[in-house]
Amino acid sequence: MRNLDISVLRSFVAVAQTGGVTRAAGFLNLTQSAVSMQLKRLEELMGQDLLDRSNRKISLTPAGEQLLGYARRMVEMNDEMFSRLTDHAFEGEITLGVPHDIVYPVIPRVLQRFNTEYPRVRVLLNSLYTSELKRMFQRGECDLILTTEPELGEGGETLKELPLRWIGAPEGSAWKQTPLPLAHCRNCSFRTGAQERLDLAQIGWQQAVESDNDRTIEATVAADLAVTVMLEGTEPQHLRQISAGNHLPDLGVQKINLYGGTSANGDVTGHLKEMIRQGYRAM
Repeated sequence: MRNLDISVLRSFVAVAQTGGVTRAAGFLNLTQSAVSMQLKRLEELMGQDLLDRSNRKISLTPAGEQLLGYARRMVEMNDEMFSRLTDHAFEGEITLGVPHDIVYPVIPRVLQRFNTEYPRVRVLLNSLYTSELKRMFQRGECDLILTTEPELGEGGETLKELPLRWIGAPEGSAWKQTPLPLAHCRNCSFRTGAQERLDLAQIGWQQAVESDNDRTIEATVAADLAVTVMLEGTEPQHLRQISAGNHLPDLGVQKINLYGGTSANGDVTGHLKEMIRQGYRAM
């Protein structure tokens, strides 16, 4: 296997940009003979002429033009990697707040990618309810937060709109009961809206389970003792959306909103913000 030397590629790019070995040598802080030897080594390795030396100003051969694009990218990637791994500007901590029900599937992929590109930056993930995340953000305790809300607040941007769905046990019948048994966490932002929609539809309901633990809610619904409300696509595999056409009312949509991005680690936080955007665009 033959390997290309980044320093040799850097000299080749410099000669292509400046049009001469002498100028490139000055730019690279090398001697003219050193640059010439690097170019000779590169041509020998590639097995063909890369530079046309027939004129006073050196130009590229067709093979050299083809190599130039690759060489530039390799030099840029080398410099970017070295900078991000050694530059203290890419150190620190970012606090990201995400409601528990939208952590999957986007956030793990985003965090994995961010850690690869910024291994010296720690991301502290807080998984709480939207109401608490907004309070933390207002107190300056989070750099970025995602929320699930019916509307967009000041200073935010909407990344996605998802419908709310009634969720029950597979082949369950709790949704047919009167009054309708509901299971929600005390701080769930979907709870009040679901109750209001049931009232408008004149459907009786009762709060069958009230807990601070999401697993308790999931277990109750899985046992077919109640139904709950979740964003479409966020329900666990052991639960099911209640089929359309039942007597339960439509729940409307919720916005997934993003706030923040102007912390002390502004550039790095901005990159994390863009990765989150891209994650939801690909969702």
